Amino acid sequence: MTRLKRCLLAPVVATVCLVAGPAGAEKPANPLRFFEGRTESTGIVKLIARRPFRSHAIGRGEIKADGSLYLEQRVEEDDKPPFMRRWSIRKAGPATYTGTMTEAKGPVKIDEIGGRFRFRFKMKGGVNVEQWLTPSADWKSGRNTLTIKKFGLTVGTSEGTIRKLD
Repeated sequence: MTRLKRCLLAPVVATVCLVAGPAGAEKPANPLRFFEGRTESTGIVKLIARRPFRSHAIGRGEIKADGSLYLEQRVEEDDKPPFMRRWSIRKAGPATYTGTMTEAKGPVKIDEIGGRFRFRFKMKGGVNVEQWLTPSADWKSGRNTLTIKKFGLTVGTSEGTIRKLD
């Protein structure tokens, strides 16, 4: 597998997913609580010059005393051995969050826009990821849409769902 392909596979189910309510739904005081306990993320990843593949992650999240989220996920993808992904996310402003993720190069930036959350981060090899998370009305699941770009061109996408197991 080429270095670019390895870099592209890492974020395919970037799954710290702040889940915001759609218009009219009541938003929790701390949206990070969606990931407290166990969550499951599933999706189909499509990369240029590759056959689509499935991605699945089981996460366990903890809200720290300062309100930040620490999340560990066991990620399984069709074509590689399982691996662990770790996130640390905290509120940075009225509609912004920031944090880290093990495969990200630099910070993860999260903006709340129109009841959804947009994640943006960079990966090794000049890969940029943008992820949109849209919640269900009951805040028990969410829709995950991810775009992977290199040199400004879309080289991959992923569509999936995230649901609370606890």
